[in-house]
Amino acid sequence: MNIYEIAKKAGVSIATVSRVINNSPNVKQETRERVEAVLRQYRYTPNAIARSLVTRATHTIGVLTSDVRDSYYASAIYTIEQRFRELGYNVILCNTGLELKKKKEYLRIMLQKKVDGIILVGSVFKEKNDNSHIYEVATHVPVVMLNGDLQEDNIYSIVCDDGAAIFNIVELLYSKGHRDMVYMYDVESFSGMAKIEGFKRGLKKNNLKFDDGSIIKVPQGIQGGYEGVERLEREGKRYTAILTSEDIIAVGVLKKLREVGKRVPEDVAVFGFNNSQYSLCTVPELSTVDNKVTDMALGAVQMLYDVLQGKEVTHKVVVTPELVIRGSS
Repeated sequence: MNIYEIAKKAGVSIATVSRVINNSPNVKQETRERVEAVLRQYRYTPNAIARSLVTRATHTIGVLTSDVRDSYYASAIYTIEQRFRELGYNVILCNTGLELKKKKEYLRIMLQKKVDGIILVGSVFKEKNDNSHIYEVATHVPVVMLNGDLQEDNIYSIVCDDGAAIFNIVELLYSKGHRDMVYMYDVESFSGMAKIEGFKRGLKKNNLKFDDGSIIKVPQGIQGGYEGVERLEREGKRYTAILTSEDIIAVGVLKKLREVGKRVPEDVAVFGFNNSQYSLCTVPELSTVDNKVTDMALGAVQMLYDVLQGKEVTHKVVVTPELVIRGSS
């Protein structure tokens, strides 16, 4: 049964039925009760799009991530979805991959779905050169970037100070006597570049040697860390500490170090990043960075919700990470 038939059964106008459905106060109690009785009798569920024509809101949020299999993204998305459901919103999730073409395509789909707002999970959504597609979307709906930052109207950011975290790791390792440090990373994203800059600042502050082998780009995953250590051994580079951009890379580092007979942390200290479950599954357990993914996800939700409620919202919030010291350092 549609809204027209409901109106006919209740003996009221379509507009009155819409007002009852959307809990408008401008309906007489007697009329409201009559309409609600018909709605219950026929188990009427209002179409979300039709409802949006009245409320101008679908109570639906679009969430984009590059790869939901990543533990960091998965944790953030779970928190976002759960919190928005508590607030009465539905969530549509899209996996875009890293290709710009697909990112743009999914953003168009979100607008076609009439979402009230969009959250971009992960720093990979900030492109190095052209972000006009995000600016365009922001002319239609508010956009919140989780660990990404763009300065434009209707775009809001919550970021972790990843560069400071890596800088602090260098400081800690230097205080423990390490002078030959290597940094391994996989993606040159907004966050990835901040970490690299933090590493460089740490080396410079402590007058430590920096050369072509000090920063190594490796494949993603365990294999990346494994191959990174293989390269260090093959090139004969001296190292007593390895810092990584992700816990999963550090897992590969630990695996290969064990194969080449180097003890952790006696011979080589190892640091991961993200404080994921991987960091608790290694021997020794992995020192890492707690980049507050749950706090950031909740912050992103609150930020977008407040914007939708018409509140004044700070355009950028910076979250302070914490070092988690375990057996690998």
